[in-house]
Amino acid sequence: MTFGTAWLPVVATGPLIILAVAETRWSPSLGTCVAAAVSPSLALTAWSLIAQSTMAWWGALETLGLLCMALRTSAQPGRPAVAVAETVLISVTVLLLPLRTGSWQAFTGGGYVLTVALAVFITLGYTIRALEARRERTAREVRYGERLALARDLHDLIAHHMTGIIVQANAALSIQAAAPDKIEPILRNIAQAGAETLESTRRLVLVLREESNTPLRPGDLLTDLGELVSAHCAAASPGSGPTEAETARLEATAAARVARLRPEVETSAHRVVQEALTNVRRHAPDAHTIVRLDADTEQLRVTVTNTAPHRRALTPAGGGGGFGLLGLQERIEALDGTLRAGPLPDGGWEVSAALPLAPS
Repeated sequence: MTFGTAWLPVVATGPLIILAVAETRWSPSLGTCVAAAVSPSLALTAWSLIAQSTMAWWGALETLGLLCMALRTSAQPGRPAVAVAETVLISVTVLLLPLRTGSWQAFTGGGYVLTVALAVFITLGYTIRALEARRERTAREVRYGERLALARDLHDLIAHHMTGIIVQANAALSIQAAAPDKIEPILRNIAQAGAETLESTRRLVLVLREESNTPLRPGDLLTDLGELVSAHCAAASPGSGPTEAETARLEATAAARVARLRPEVETSAHRVVQEALTNVRRHAPDAHTIVRLDADTEQLRVTVTNTAPHRRALTPAGGGGGFGLLGLQERIEALDGTLRAGPLPDGGWEVSAALPLAPS
């Protein structure tokens, strides 16, 4: 019986616990995995006490598996009470392992070593848990901040439309007697501006306006994007002359040039290109970039594509990766659009947004 007890951690409980630790899409819930790891280990420890075993060691593979399971339980997000209970259960199971040797000296010495190991693994698990919680909190703050930024943009654009409506209404009143035939076009313009304002207001779910913010006015999207591309080229090749090859260019189809865009769509398209060009400068400073605008009867498509860089920036300016694309996605989805970003087969990168056009 002693021989069987000595070999079970090697051929049975150890491999079983390692399989329970492995996380795949077919794995059961973490609670089930904990039960599958703890039950055979405790059973083998109890059997060793009953059989009066004198094992020299209690199973390295089984110990490692239980320590990794403690890391998983302490790192799991949410439900802190459950995480603490499962971690305590695994810790007790680990600390009982030296009992299998039948030696009090081995139990005290092994318990000290295992306590230190548990402290390391559990600390690592709670560190992972804290980092994940901070990442989720930052992501929520980015989404909330982008919603507020969109709301401020809409606030300014609505104020612009309402100013135009008031001016046209006053103009209609002033020419009512002298030129009644010119009132109808003014009323049509007022009706159109009012419809656009109502559409923008529908998307305005929260307004937070600070005095330090600069009021926003709708402009010419192509002109604004041209300025962004020019600034990108200047930043990529400081001091270069006009004869050097351009690092970025703007392309716009005829349909995109005549497309009727809502003001919030214009500002969002501007933000997409601005964020994409910023990422190109950070991660692929010598890549060639194409900013392309296209449109059909329903959507404006904004695509920013860069080639594979000849050299990669070792430390991007401003630090590592951020949450810019996450905020953009929140903004685009608030406008009933879609955003996609990912690598290309040739090693480049593409950011593509589809934004709804204003009804004709």
